[in-house]
Amino acid sequence: MHGSPQDTAAFERASIGTAQAVITDAGDANVNTILTVRSIDPDIDVITLTDDSDMRDVLLDTGADTVLSPHGVLGQRLAEKAVSSFSSELTDTIGLGGEIEVTEIPVQQGNRLNGTRIRNSNIREETGANIIGAWIDGELQLPPDPDAIIRSNTVLLVSGARDALEAFSDFIQPARTLRRHERIIIAGQGEVGEAARDVVSEAGLDVVTIDINDGDTVDVVGDAGSDEILEEAGIETAGAIIIGLPNDSDSLLTTVLARSLNHDIEILVRVSDTDATRKALSAGADYVLSVPRVSARMVARELRGEDVLAPASQIRLLRVPATPLAGSTLAKSGIYEKTGCRVIAIEDESGFTSTVDPQRKFTGTEHIVLVGSDESVQQFRKQFDVSPIKS
Repeated sequence: MHGSPQDTAAFERASIGTAQAVITDAGDANVNTILTVRSIDPDIDVITLTDDSDMRDVLLDTGADTVLSPHGVLGQRLAEKAVSSFSSELTDTIGLGGEIEVTEIPVQQGNRLNGTRIRNSNIREETGANIIGAWIDGELQLPPDPDAIIRSNTVLLVSGARDALEAFSDFIQPARTLRRHERIIIAGQGEVGEAARDVVSEAGLDVVTIDINDGDTVDVVGDAGSDEILEEAGIETAGAIIIGLPNDSDSLLTTVLARSLNHDIEILVRVSDTDATRKALSAGADYVLSVPRVSARMVARELRGEDVLAPASQIRLLRVPATPLAGSTLAKSGIYEKTGCRVIAIEDESGFTSTVDPQRKFTGTEHIVLVGSDESVQQFRKQFDVSPIKS
């Protein structure tokens, strides 16, 4: 719909009177937009996205009910993934019920599974964990193709009891090398980089920051898309680099250079455009998060109470009533074929189970847990018209 977010007529054409909420992502015009909304409806829920967490109090005082800062969350998530490569500690698990949990774990450089087909990985036999999905070359596969090859930029989605997930985390840890140092480089000291630096510093790891502008938290001043600057930051012996640059072209260039200067380094990248995710993986990144996807997940959790492994996780979990399946089986429901979502657990009067029988006939009183991408979860909600259960 064409119109200014500071124009009351635009909101009226958008039927604000029957809306559940207004989500504002207007940058410097957020304050003006919130005031416009409040002049029309003082009670509607207003969720504001901002790339400057220092504006949080101002936006709340202006009239926002919730202020979300995806850039800060994204930087924190990238740093947590980088830090996890130096330990086997599990982060970001969700308990589905009973003793079953779900987590996502990126496959790192030097991992023993690199080049292995999923069918030959022996993960279940070695650890007791189940692979229920995988991001391969930037695409989510549910379930993954048994012949898909695990590479250093693959993210595996696994389920199992806590001890099985811990065993899995230990199983895929890359072998230590003398060249691998517990030092992380952060390129860019904006909102993403600052959040990442805080996490790395708190973990007790050495951190070297790069930014085009000098500042109190900048160790190396210069363009991260330069061999000389990356070498000055110690790229050749660093364990990981977090690229939090605001421009995707700069991020892709820095990714290529970092990989050429250190084949074994773990590269974690923020991109502003979702379409740049696959490009970053092709350029040599191990783990990529996009601002739009992080924003979408944060809003979904805020509005709908949806489960996420983290606000910036690779997938979404949805817990819904099985009402649309009453009298039918999972095989006949067409959930996967119609939406791309996969049912990974069922809860009924007898308890919770992650053993899903496709021929089981549903009464409609059960709850089911689905996993999917942003798009597939949205498609499921459209196709089956059920609201998620807050857990």
